[in-house]
Amino acid sequence: MNAPQSNTLSADIELRMQAALDTQRDAYLKEGMVTASTRIDRIDRAIDALVRHSETISQAMNEDFGCRPRQVNLMTDVSGSIGCLKHCRQHLKSWMKTEKRPSMFPLNLLGSRSTLEYQPKGVVGLLSPWNFPLGMAFEPLAGVFAAGNRAMIKPSEFTPATSSVMAELVTEAFDPAELTVFTGGPEVGQAFSSLPFDHLIFTGATSIARHVMGAAARNLVPVTLELGGKSPVVVSRDVDLSQAVQRIMVGKLLNSGQACITPDYVLVPEESLEEVIRLATTAVNEMYPSLLSNDQYTAVVNDRHYQRLTAYVADAQERGIRVITINPANEDFDADDGHKIPPTLIVNPGDDALCMQDEIFGPVLPIKTYENFDETLAYINSKPRPLAAYYFGNDGAEEQRFLTGTTSGGVSINDVMFHMLQKDLPFGGIGPSGMGAYHGAEGFKTFSHAKAVYRQTKRFNVAKLAGLLPPYGETTEKSIRSNIKR
Repeated sequence: MNAPQSNTLSADIELRMQAALDTQRDAYLKEGMVTASTRIDRIDRAIDALVRHSETISQAMNEDFGCRPRQVNLMTDVSGSIGCLKHCRQHLKSWMKTEKRPSMFPLNLLGSRSTLEYQPKGVVGLLSPWNFPLGMAFEPLAGVFAAGNRAMIKPSEFTPATSSVMAELVTEAFDPAELTVFTGGPEVGQAFSSLPFDHLIFTGATSIARHVMGAAARNLVPVTLELGGKSPVVVSRDVDLSQAVQRIMVGKLLNSGQACITPDYVLVPEESLEEVIRLATTAVNEMYPSLLSNDQYTAVVNDRHYQRLTAYVADAQERGIRVITINPANEDFDADDGHKIPPTLIVNPGDDALCMQDEIFGPVLPIKTYENFDETLAYINSKPRPLAAYYFGNDGAEEQRFLTGTTSGGVSINDVMFHMLQKDLPFGGIGPSGMGAYHGAEGFKTFSHAKAVYRQTKRFNVAKLAGLLPPYGETTEKSIRSNIKR
C-alpha cells in the first residue's frame, strides 16, 4: 500500500513543481525588460523579510540542530545573506550596463559596433544544504535577483524547521511567480534537479552533485556546483604560532566544523607539533570552558552525521593513532544524547585513516607534520582540488609558492574562511570542489546570459568590400592573402 501512495505523492510534487516553473517562465517572458527598479524591489523585499523574521529563523535553526548559537545563526545565515543582498542592490545598475567591445578592422572604421549585453536567464533553481540552511539559499539568491531572474528553492530536508520558516517568509514577501519554495525529502530534491530550469545551483556534497549534474544534463541545464573537499591549512615556520592556531580553531569550530570551507586538516612543521597541540587546547579552553551545556557550542545536525564523525575517531583509535580530545570541563559525552562532539585532534594519521578519506564536516581536526615546505605542496597536490586553502606565514616568497603551487576554489592568507565573507570576491570551487561562482559581479554574470550583439553599418555593402559576396574574385583573394600570413 505504501509504495503506490509514495509514487502518487512523488508524481504530484513533480507536477506542482513543473507548474510553478511554467508559471515563473511565462511571467518572465511577459515581463520583458527586467528593470533595475524591479530587481531592487525584489532584493528589498528579501532584506525586509530576513530582518523581520531574523529571530524566528534563528530559533528554527536551533531547533533543527538541537543546539546552534543564536549569534552564529544571525552572523552567518541572516547577516551574511543581507550583506550579499545589499551589495547586489548597490552595484547591479553598473553591472547591467552594456559593455562596448572592439569590432574587427576595418569594420570598426566603417561604423560597425560590437557590444556585450547581460540578459536574465529566466528561472533559476536553488538546491540549498543543511549546514547554513538559510544563508546558502539567500546568498546566491542575491545574484539571481540582481541578474533579473525568478527562482525556485528546494532546501534541505535535514533542517525542516528552517525550511518551513523559509517557505513562510517567501510566501509572505513574494508572488509565487517571482520566488517559491518546495520542501520535502530526497525524492523532491531528485525531481527538482530534473526540472528544465534556465540555470541550477547546487550546494552540498560532491557525491550528490554527480546525480544533480546528471539530472540537469538531461535537459542541458547549466549548473553551478558549490561543493567542498578537504581544505588544507599550511602553517609556516615563519609565523606567530599562537595567533595562527587561535584563528584556525575559531574557524574550525564555527558551527562545529559543519562548513564547506572549514579547515579540514593542518600541516605544521614537525618541531612545532607539541606547541600547536598545546595552543589548540588553550584556544578551545578559552572559547568554550564547557561544551555540553554551552549554548554557544553547536551540536552535530543529526544522528547520521554524529555516527559518521564518531566512526572517524574510533577508526583512528583502532589504528593506534594519537587522538586528543579537548574537553575543558571533563564532561561525560557518552551520557549525552544531544549529538555534541568535543573538539578532537588526530595526530599524524595515515592517508588510509577514515578521517583522511572524505571531507570531515565536524569538530575533528587531523594535524600532520612536515619537514620541508615543498612537502606541503606535494601533499596538497596529491589530493583532489579543495574548495579553500589556507596559508599562515610571513615569508612572501613562500606565500607566493603556496598561491602558485596549489589550486583551490579560494584562498585566505593568515586566516581561514574570510575570503568567503568578501562580497565582491567570487565564491566557488574547482574540479571536485565545484564549478562556477557566485557573490559580486561574478555572481551577477553567473546568473546572466552574456549576449554578444553586433550592429552592422548600413552605409556600405560590407560583404562586397570584404570579398564575401559571390562570385568570388580578386577582392576575395586579396582579403584571404591579407589574413593568411604570419
